[in-house]
Amino acid sequence: MYDTDAAEFKKADVLTDGALINEIGEDICPCTADETVDCAGKYIIPGFVDVHTHGRTGYDFNKINDASVEELRLSYAKAGTTTFMATLASAPLEELYASCETLNKARTPKGGSATVAGIHLEGRYLNPECRGAHASELLAPLCADEAGRLVDAMLPLPVHVSAALELAGDDFYEAVSSRGATLGLAHSNATYDEAMTAVKKGAASFTHTFNAMRKIHHREPGNISASMLSDAYSEVICDGEHVHPAMVSMIDRLKDKGKLVLITDSMEGAGCPDGEYSIAGLPVFVKNGRAVNTDGALAGSTLDMYTALRNYMRFCNKSLEEALPAATLNPASMVGIADTCGSIQKGLRADLVILESKESMNIVSVVAAGDDVKL
Repeated sequence: MYDTDAAEFKKADVLTDGALINEIGEDICPCTADETVDCAGKYIIPGFVDVHTHGRTGYDFNKINDASVEELRLSYAKAGTTTFMATLASAPLEELYASCETLNKARTPKGGSATVAGIHLEGRYLNPECRGAHASELLAPLCADEAGRLVDAMLPLPVHVSAALELAGDDFYEAVSSRGATLGLAHSNATYDEAMTAVKKGAASFTHTFNAMRKIHHREPGNISASMLSDAYSEVICDGEHVHPAMVSMIDRLKDKGKLVLITDSMEGAGCPDGEYSIAGLPVFVKNGRAVNTDGALAGSTLDMYTALRNYMRFCNKSLEEALPAATLNPASMVGIADTCGSIQKGLRADLVILESKESMNIVSVVAAGDDVKL
């Protein structure tokens, strides 16, 4: 079993009760359990936590209904991601409100399926100069009143808002943070000083570092450098496509190891064959696993967290023990849900991935909210 605090594997039994971990120890009597699963010789790790994902297997969180959310929950769990923040891209307000309502109906953990841990709003409040794949006509000024109403619609789910904070007034920060939501700097043309000021004002993270950001210059380091040098969390899309492996290695060397967060930024084409898909209603073409819009710009990814973790290990020459927090505890901590998931501890949700070995890292089985996932 992986001990996150010690960053090492230890021999231990894990006893679950319903959706939660009830006890951890070396000699838990099997007679106390209704069912025993023999994991001798295998490695138990926490389920992966993806705090930035727009969808997968043909579904987009901007275009969901009750049935598709359930399909998504199972799809994520099958891939080893037992917790996710449903990420909404730029869209008309009525579409965002509809998604919030649907997601909140699915917020209760369900055995055998991934948990909808919250909503990540990555849209509307972006800098047009760094809009990436977001349609310019769907962007909006950083209005505190509007943002406050949107966050209210997302509650009681935890909320993370990514925005171009160099365009925000103090009232925008207040409208979001006073409601308990966390803030990230995203799709931003902020200078280094502006980005560092955003962190001082309450920005907890930098959204997909390196992507849709101001370029680094030796006389103006920009917000990329602020992401690497600040105490805020830094998201990284670790597919080798959005960020060169050497750049992943660089931020890994500079960043506090508790503040690097692997994300997928996946879109509905993840887990699907090559073809035509969409993100927030805009066309996206997937070829050889690479997702681009009609302008040829990267538009999300087809990545999953298991692959992101393996890439991170390879790019940065890391062991499984060293790499795991970036795909589990760190993202959970970034959005304030580490008291429910992200590590194997008594009282936390029983989200577990069982690996055949450290060498192969083949997933043998997944437990989500206390129940086996049907792989």
